Amino acid sequence: MRYKLRVQSNKAILSPSDPSLIFVGWGMATVRNLKIKTSSCKRIVKELQSYEKEVEREAAKTADMKEKGADPYDLKQQENVLAESRMMIPDCRKRLEASLADLKGTLAELEEANEKEGPEFGDAHSTITEVEKLFQTTEA
Repeated sequence: MRYKLRVQSNKAILSPSDPSLIFVGWGMATVRNLKIKTSSCKRIVKELQSYEKEVEREAAKTADMKEKGADPYDLKQQENVLAESRMMIPDCRKRLEASLADLKGTLAELEEANEKEGPEFGDAHSTITEVEKLFQTTEA
């Protein structure tokens, strides 16, 4: 089956004969957008956890090098690696905060439109709870 794309008054229509393939509007929240934003939050959480583990590894390696009396140049290079790893955590947290706000906005928009059913909504709510717990534990 071939699809034709035509844009008509801020709507993209993929097949005039199939109304289920019509985008409601460019800025409207959809269940697909909710899934994408939920996945984005989950990905950033994994990324943040990865950076935190990397900092632990690099800090242990730096301490080990200091104990063994490593070459000052090598030690300085290792400290630079550790500093770079530490700098990534605040950046990742900012992106996670923005992604969480975006997910909450999309979820609220869909709930206002009385679209509240499906596994995507439960997944979004659990992701929001998980991220908020993560922020509470790191602030304490």
